[in-house]
Amino acid sequence: MKRVCVYCGSGKGDCGDYVDFARILGKTLADEGIGIVYGGGRKGMMGALAHAALQSGGQVIGVIPQDLFDRGLGLTKATELRVVDSMHTRKALMAELADAFIAMPGGLGTVEEFFEILTWSQLGLHQKACGLLNVAGYFDHLIRLIDHMIDQGFAEPTDRSRFVVDDSPEALLAKLRSLRVPGPSVFDRLQE
Repeated sequence: MKRVCVYCGSGKGDCGDYVDFARILGKTLADEGIGIVYGGGRKGMMGALAHAALQSGGQVIGVIPQDLFDRGLGLTKATELRVVDSMHTRKALMAELADAFIAMPGGLGTVEEFFEILTWSQLGLHQKACGLLNVAGYFDHLIRLIDHMIDQGFAEPTDRSRFVVDDSPEALLAKLRSLRVPGPSVFDRLQE
């Protein structure tokens, strides 16, 4: 695992633990020699993650759409900041550059990006490990929703094994390293 894509909020959220864990994750990844691919922001959790990694000597690649960069939201001190034409290009490039994915607390964009990458796994477009850093139980309801999707027949039981969950950055990285991502599952359901 050379690079991990981290999805997280551009804001700080209302719990101080969120930003603290963004810093801890950034430092942990840098200390383990794992580069970060992220949304390129300089503020909020994104900024805390990137600054902590850079201060610990880590590599940070930011990917930001031109319109957000033009608004002054990009972290120009990143190891590399790629300015792209759209959010679609941003997400595709982030996925291409990463060997694994972690979602931290964030808003609609964070959840959308995580679900998209899980969907790509479900379709067999990649077999990269995905994880939720479940700071202060932030993703508990999301995990229950996914379990409900499985219970209701809209997802396969194997889809729950496409991602791992932990509240410790170190433990989550260990789980990501050992995760064996199943092959495509959506086609099984469509054949019925």
